[in-house]
Amino acid sequence: MQMSDVDGKGTPANGMIRVLAVTSGKGGVGKSNVSINLGLALRARGHRVMLLDADLGLANIDVLLGLRPERNLAHVMDGECELEDILLDAPGGLMVVPAASGIKRMAEMTASENAGLVHAFSELAGLTDVLIIDTAAGISDSAVSFCTAAQEIIVVVCNEPASLTDAYAMIKVLNQDYGQRRFRVLVNMAHAEEETRQLFLRLVDVCRRFLDVSLELSGAIPFDPHVRKAVQRQKPVYLAYPDSPSAQAFKELAGQADNWPVPDGASGGLEFFVERLIGHAPGAGRVSA
Repeated sequence: MQMSDVDGKGTPANGMIRVLAVTSGKGGVGKSNVSINLGLALRARGHRVMLLDADLGLANIDVLLGLRPERNLAHVMDGECELEDILLDAPGGLMVVPAASGIKRMAEMTASENAGLVHAFSELAGLTDVLIIDTAAGISDSAVSFCTAAQEIIVVVCNEPASLTDAYAMIKVLNQDYGQRRFRVLVNMAHAEEETRQLFLRLVDVCRRFLDVSLELSGAIPFDPHVRKAVQRQKPVYLAYPDSPSAQAFKELAGQADNWPVPDGASGGLEFFVERLIGHAPGAGRVSA
């Protein structure tokens, strides 16, 4: 979406809502920090950004942002309130949908329950033009469901053997079981440009040998001590240290994201997201107890 397609309030002139899933094969690669800071960088470019904490059982977006939600997705699932009632105004103008932490049944929701939950997002279509989904790490039904529903899948990796191995496993499941072919790769905590290139080429090599996928390197976020300092302060590095190397990298990433082409078949609204989630979720169609 080009900035020329956005009106003065950050609303896409064509009504298009972008849905970006940020995922990883394993935890510890900084996926949630990527989701938050990319969201803030997109917000700074004039977009209305909603961030969904989709790690339904081990939520941490609210902790990273220093928020203390009184209600979360568990309350919505229990019928105690509507989705709009739990929206939080976060620093930098982000809107956050908080998930639950330490509630086992939220982590074990069936695919149909996931679909029903996200269906509520249709009611919020007028509030946002970019929805960022911070998925759970790994290949759980929940993570896979949200990835297959998004228009863009951003796979975050770092320079650890397990990170690449597990990222490949995630891509393999999404490709072979759900027909996903397009993935964007973001290298996090990179120490040098050559390291970024080598990590990406290693992932491309193994995918080329065994899968029918298209990988695109979306860039790298450099290793930056400011990130750890910001986490300790419970503030995003984009706001706490705006001149830091990582904050500048997120600014560049947001600029790229504005120019990503809209995939064929995107209807332009959150209905696209909902329909994809219901149609491609593992076990879709079964009735939950």
